[in-house]
Parts: sequence; C-alpha cells; structure tokens
Amino acid sequence: MTNIVSTYNIPDDDYCPSVQRSSLISKNITVRGHRTSIRLEPEMWDALKDIASRESTTIHNICSLISMRKDDDTSLTAAIRVFLMLYYRAATTTEGHFRAGHGNFEQMKRRARVTEEVLRGAVAAN
Repeated sequence: MTNIVSTYNIPDDDYCPSVQRSSLISKNITVRGHRTSIRLEPEMWDALKDIASRESTTIHNICSLISMRKDDDTSLTAAIRVFLMLYYRAATTTEGHFRAGHGNFEQMKRRARVTEEVLRGAVAAN
C-alpha cells in the first residue's frame, strides 16, 4: 500500500501536518460506564484527543456521546471516524482551504506526481 502522504508530498506545516503510515492502535476507553477496546489509526486518536481538549472534556465522554447518538447497526469505531470527519468538516472555512492549498485539482495532481494521462488511464480502468 502506498503512503498517501508521501505520494501527495504533503508539506509539514500548520495546515497539513506530516503523517506517517497508519496502523491501528488499540486503546481501552470507558463508554457509558462500560470499559471497551477501540482500534483506530494514530491520527484518529490524535484528533479525538484534540477535540476532547478543545471541548474541555475527556475522550471517554466524547465516545459516550457518539455511542448514544449512533445507529444501532453502526460500529462504535465507524461512528467515531464519522464524528471526527464531521467535526472537522464543520470547522472548515474558505480561508482555511485556501491556506491548505485546496481548490485546484491541477495542483493536487502535481503534488501527487500524477499526469493527466495516468489519471485518465486509472479512471478508464475503473
């Protein structure tokens, strides 16, 4: 599997920190008074810690809220990942996207070192 960060040559700055290849990390948390184990990527654990700090609470409380709000047929791990994405998505701004270099697919292709011909071939193969 190709490391997406190295593939896209993502810069190490405040808007897009450098990330190493992810592997799942298992941690014990208390959800609604019950101890359970959750496996998430290190970046997801970091995001969860950041959100808990920003919201002046604990990871356990955040995960308990997620557990109470998730659909019964959704795993807690999946619900946590969706929550993290939605939390940060709600915080995005046009200015933040601009500073991160978003909004220009030509630049994205250059960062990924992918030519238009290669991209067309990949899209046609799917």
